[in-house]
Amino acid sequence: MNSDLQAVTVVGLGSMGSALAAALLDRGHPTTVWNRSAGKAQALVERGARLAATPEESIAASPLIIACVLDYEALHTVLDPVVGALAGKALVNLTSGSPEQAHEAAAWAQTHGADYLDGAIMTTPPGVGSPEMMFLYSGSDAVFDVHRPTLAALGDPLHLGADPGLASLYDAALLGLMWATMTGWLHGIALVGAEKIPATAITPIAIRWLTAVNGFLTRYAAQVDAGRYPGDDATVDVQIAAIDHLIHAAADRGVDNALPEVLKAAMKRAKAAGHGSDSYASLIEVLKNPGDEK
Repeated sequence: MNSDLQAVTVVGLGSMGSALAAALLDRGHPTTVWNRSAGKAQALVERGARLAATPEESIAASPLIIACVLDYEALHTVLDPVVGALAGKALVNLTSGSPEQAHEAAAWAQTHGADYLDGAIMTTPPGVGSPEMMFLYSGSDAVFDVHRPTLAALGDPLHLGADPGLASLYDAALLGLMWATMTGWLHGIALVGAEKIPATAITPIAIRWLTAVNGFLTRYAAQVDAGRYPGDDATVDVQIAAIDHLIHAAADRGVDNALPEVLKAAMKRAKAAGHGSDSYASLIEVLKNPGDEK
């Protein structure tokens, strides 16, 4: 380990916490670890990590504390009894939770004299340490700037703003995008698979198609911000007709249509609200105001 690099403590050694500690060790950071079950630290200790006997000892070891535990209840169970040790330290909380929990944690940390950043890990454990993987942070600009070089050991650190709830909010939004995209991909695979076409055949074409979808997102984002949805590329009416083709093809092949039916229902709500001749981006109006079209 490089003594010129910032010392870091990782609290919580589940699969993700262990990956965080391993990435810090790989970059040469003096790394202290603590976990309720000390046996989970053995592989990290063999790589050079220092195992703290108690949470208080782990906090005392480093100016930067990274917490990654099951949930906020677990976070407070670990840190509340030793909260006095956090004074003058920086706590980066990578525990998954809600924006409201992040706000509460930030206020709690400030009350006890600790700097605080909330964070969201936009990868699975094998991706930790890759500069291609995003780590989202929110909270004090100054605290982020001080610790950014160390956080870069984990992945590409993106600071979203001073509101500590933003990382959790973006995390939820981006996970929704992931699940919708991956489920749509799986629905398509089920559809072509009914004709004995392998997933590996359509997936490269699907990835290329997503490049075009990226362009739609960029164009539609400006429309959403402006609140104007010119239907000069493809209207909601056109999309309703198009999704019927998907629904019929899937039904004929015995493929579950729950997802496209949900999408069609949202399109029809937009049409009923007067957006039939507008672009697909106009669905934002019924998504953010679900009662207005009734």
